[in-house]
Amino acid sequence: MLQEVKTHFTALKQRANNHPVVFLDGPAGTQVPDQVIETMVRYYHQSNANTHGQFANAHETDEMMQQTRADVASFLNAPDEGCISFGQNMTTLSFALARSFGRIFKPGDEVLITQLDHEANRGPWLTLRDQGIIVREIRVKPEGVLDYDDFKQKLNERTRLVCVGGASNFTGTVNDLALIRQATYQSGAWLLVDAVHYAPHFLIDVQQLGCDFLLCSAYKFYGPHVGILYAKPGLLSQLPTDRLRTQDPVAPYRIETGTLNHAAIAAVQGAIHWMASWGEGTALRDRLDQAYQRIRAHEYQLARKLYEGLTHLPGVTVVGPDMDVALRAPTLSFYHNRLTAEMVCRKLGEEGIFAWDGHFYAIRAAEVLGLLERGGVTRMGISMYTEPEDIHRTLAVLAEIC
Repeated sequence: MLQEVKTHFTALKQRANNHPVVFLDGPAGTQVPDQVIETMVRYYHQSNANTHGQFANAHETDEMMQQTRADVASFLNAPDEGCISFGQNMTTLSFALARSFGRIFKPGDEVLITQLDHEANRGPWLTLRDQGIIVREIRVKPEGVLDYDDFKQKLNERTRLVCVGGASNFTGTVNDLALIRQATYQSGAWLLVDAVHYAPHFLIDVQQLGCDFLLCSAYKFYGPHVGILYAKPGLLSQLPTDRLRTQDPVAPYRIETGTLNHAAIAAVQGAIHWMASWGEGTALRDRLDQAYQRIRAHEYQLARKLYEGLTHLPGVTVVGPDMDVALRAPTLSFYHNRLTAEMVCRKLGEEGIFAWDGHFYAIRAAEVLGLLERGGVTRMGISMYTEPEDIHRTLAVLAEIC
């Protein structure tokens, strides 16, 4: 069924150096379907106005905002739309949360972060050290997975917050969130999950997960640049967030500063419904559930093909777990024993194959794994619109390069 996905994207018809483009850069942001772009354009054409006005376009914006919150709540299986806040991006929301936590945490309180995470789920929490809060790192093992024994040893009665990623954008590792949640329950700490790289590939259920806070970004799942925050009912209203006196002081508005990007938020709703269109059923959540089953099967099949091809290339070492683990994101990073990642990506780009080089803001992971000094890795990501021919052609070009 996903064979038709590519026809939904005008962007995928591009050519580079007279080659059809292969987009393997999805981990840094997916391409956007025409239908989602049209949602944003339609908002500007028909509904463009600020909220809470006494006229038609303002009413339409109010209704769109409420419905989008409800649809995001279905996307995450949140209890209701009051749990869903929007922001410029995940990083901005994380800094806002960090400032809020810093006003209620005391010197000597502890926060746990990981060496594996994107810097957006590390840097904001590291600023808390300036206030005497102890921030500890959970180690990452050489194979690119978290050291859960180290996590259990560092979690204690002084731990107030544990910040962990759902999936690594560097190694493709999917973290054991159930184990982490159980341990944080026992310690009494809050759990915050960065699901930016997890959300495009695995359907999120915040109630089953039991997290207190979860962040993701629509530009990773075929939408625009909008940050999304889920907060468990009652929690956001406890936090002393930055806000103007004119701002509604209750959740979900409590952390939303200034005028939001309404057109982009309309397109978030469009992206969720577009993904759900690949499933069947009456309820949005049911359609999303079926769609994600198809997405996962499609992406895993192609990721395995890419993984097996990479492992047979001379001089290439794949970073992170193999494809036989229970869960793995369809994101593959590798390095060559002679060529830098920049050289590999430049040569791929000349052939119309778009891939990333570097550390991808998971700079601590690259550093700990000994890959930063060599210029990081080459990263390739499978998306809904990736096709078998894309993988075949990429491996053929890589064989020439290597």
